[in-house]
Amino acid sequence: MNSLSQRLYDDFIDKGRYMYLVKGLGNTVLITVFALLIGVLIGVLIALVRVAYLQTEKKGILLRILNLICGLYLTIIRGTPMVVQLMIMYFVIMASGAPLMIAILSFGLNSGAYVAEVIRSGIQSVDRGQREAGRSLGLSGRRTMIYIILPQAFKNVAPAIFNEFIVLLKETSVAGYVGIQDLTKGGDIIRSITYDAFPPLLAVALIYLVIVVFLTQILHVIERRLAKSDLR
Repeated sequence: MNSLSQRLYDDFIDKGRYMYLVKGLGNTVLITVFALLIGVLIGVLIALVRVAYLQTEKKGILLRILNLICGLYLTIIRGTPMVVQLMIMYFVIMASGAPLMIAILSFGLNSGAYVAEVIRSGIQSVDRGQREAGRSLGLSGRRTMIYIILPQAFKNVAPAIFNEFIVLLKETSVAGYVGIQDLTKGGDIIRSITYDAFPPLLAVALIYLVIVVFLTQILHVIERRLAKSDLR
């Protein structure tokens, strides 16, 4: 009898098939966390170059070249699909690399393009008086940026960066295109073994939903605390 309980047993319990989802979830979280760290690092560097280019009156050749490279990077990454970038990285640029590392780099490079614009807007949202105050205290332009401007910018864009983490978590579902066993691929492996698509794919969707709802609640807490700190 093909009852629901039997289907659930065959899909998840028999031969420990639920471990495909557990392993896939672990890879998904790993890719997301490290990709976001790479994305924030790239985003900060690009944002600093873009802001420096906009605020510098006499632009040197090096600054012009760096700004051109950053602009080209943003255009290419934001103008092409994530799955295509992942496949190019896996099959062309790093064909002999470790799949998990390739996925982290691919998603990190993609995330960096979006984080860069977020951080740039955060830096530009800081009042110009803060820069002048730093310079009046004897700080150089670089130290003013590091110790005064960037901390305030990160505070302003913290919710947006956390939201990028949520978006990135869901975007990693395409990692299975290059054979990486992420959460979605784990559910698809179960489907290919049992020929029963609904329970494993529904389980994948529910796991994503629970994680996203949980992270969204954390985002709301962060936003409320930041709003309270602004009122002080």
